[in-house]
Amino acid sequence: MLTVDFDRLGVGAGTKVIDVGCGAGRHSFEAYRRGADVIAFDQNASDLNDVDEILTAMRAEGEAPLSARAETVKGDALALPYDDGTFDCVIASEILEHVPQDDEAIAELVRILKPGGALAITVPRWLPEKICWVLSDEYHANEGGHVRIYHADRLRDKVLAHGLRLTHVDHAHALHSPYWWLKCAVGTENPDHVAVKAYHRMLVWDMMSRPWLTRTAESLLNPLIGKSVALYFEKPVADGADL
Repeated sequence: MLTVDFDRLGVGAGTKVIDVGCGAGRHSFEAYRRGADVIAFDQNASDLNDVDEILTAMRAEGEAPLSARAETVKGDALALPYDDGTFDCVIASEILEHVPQDDEAIAELVRILKPGGALAITVPRWLPEKICWVLSDEYHANEGGHVRIYHADRLRDKVLAHGLRLTHVDHAHALHSPYWWLKCAVGTENPDHVAVKAYHRMLVWDMMSRPWLTRTAESLLNPLIGKSVALYFEKPVADGADL
């Protein structure tokens, strides 16, 4: 289940991509599959071990071009161990809501992006997220949980302050919003609730089969209750500079 639109980012063979806060690796896998040179970056060693196993399996099964490279790196998003302008594409999907010092994290994302490169940031959307917070403290008040609810325009302005240009705004995963509202209503630690299990089965079916009915419904609902908002930016090239 991708939140980032890779066609919009222009990720392909030879693109240098870093997936900051890669988690389970879904965006790293897609970039690798498209032939990019990928860094899956996270602070969670256990997650990175799992991601590395899947990347290795993809390589063995020929699911990525032979020219593509992928590696996992453990580190701190507030101090990324890369030179300025290292990457053609920087992805930060569903991580900034976990980071108390988000201004510092944004500065690092911008710093390592090449002039002319693309930055994609996704966070939970304000309205679906607010409903979750109202329904349940368990949803966010835990170690490593969400520390803030973003207004998309305020997040946009934080990034624009670094001189980037906004290129697109999108919304995703509308069908997941009611699922999380339901989980929050019955208790996030109650995964065996009959309604939660039934809705989860529907989501799995949708992701695996991608039927016309649910794909059309989500497309229509995304502008209204999309669970995530995705912001796309471009780093300007200085006049006279070479890419």
